[in-house]
Amino acid sequence: MASPNFKSDVEAVDALAQSYQKLKAEIGKVIVGQDEVVRTVIISLFSNGHSLLVGVPGLAKTLLVSTISEVLDLNFKRIQFTPDLMPSDITGSEILADNRQFKFNPGPLFANIVLADEINRTPPKTQAALLEAMQERSVTISGTRHLLPKPFFVLATQNPIEQEGTYPLPEAQLDRFMFNIPLDYPTYEEEIAVVKGTTGLGKNSVNHILSGEEILYYQDLVRKIPVSDNLLEYAVGLVSKTRPGTDRASANVNEYISWGAGPRASQYLILGAKTHAAINGKYSPDIEDIKAIAKYVLRHRIVRNYKAEAEGITEENVIEALL
Repeated sequence: MASPNFKSDVEAVDALAQSYQKLKAEIGKVIVGQDEVVRTVIISLFSNGHSLLVGVPGLAKTLLVSTISEVLDLNFKRIQFTPDLMPSDITGSEILADNRQFKFNPGPLFANIVLADEINRTPPKTQAALLEAMQERSVTISGTRHLLPKPFFVLATQNPIEQEGTYPLPEAQLDRFMFNIPLDYPTYEEEIAVVKGTTGLGKNSVNHILSGEEILYYQDLVRKIPVSDNLLEYAVGLVSKTRPGTDRASANVNEYISWGAGPRASQYLILGAKTHAAINGKYSPDIEDIKAIAKYVLRHRIVRNYKAEAEGITEENVIEALL
């Protein structure tokens, strides 16, 4: 399918908003509830960012990612992260071919959507193999750089309660994720719908809504959306307030935070706000758009100190106070 042609960027933004509604409706055929999670993941895709999904087992994290890949008509690969997984198991390696020459054998990382399942179960050495892929959209093997397909997204899952046999993600790895998205239990009514829909013979199928080329087009469109100077100042000001010991830090941050967010947070706040505005049919973002996605951008970029942990102060509490 070719990239769409629109007479103006305004018309293109309208089309993006319509595509979002179609995506949400199609995903809703399989995923019951989790509307906020679906919305946030789609925002990250149109913003060309990666997402970390955090939730207990059984909340359909894997099903959500595979359903999104089907609806977007993209190549999908799942990597089950385990303690014995090696970097070459995900990036690929050079093998000796029949002609006695080495050739590169791509790993499962060479896909449009990569599900890194239980990413914190693999050692830091293997986690680090994702760093270049997530930032540069490429992997380097034996000194040769191999470009990953476009579009390229890493959607990782993490279990927040089972800490035995896990390796916490380093800050450099966490910073590569645009959003940190918590998943909660379904409501009583939603769980009834889930059980009813998954214990029979019927299986819902989904239709392809967008192609890879259309996604790339909309990613470029998001970059074109204008942003006012006061919104840029608000985003950068919000991030700078998370840094303890600085002039702009709030009393709350100085008391409970040991490390604040970096410049990448400001960039993702603006990109996410642009996309949030576009999917809601607005042609330019405002402060409400930043507030709508701020907690997903900031919650994994600020580090609580011992006092916060002792008093039960969460990252979300600090972010809400700043907003």
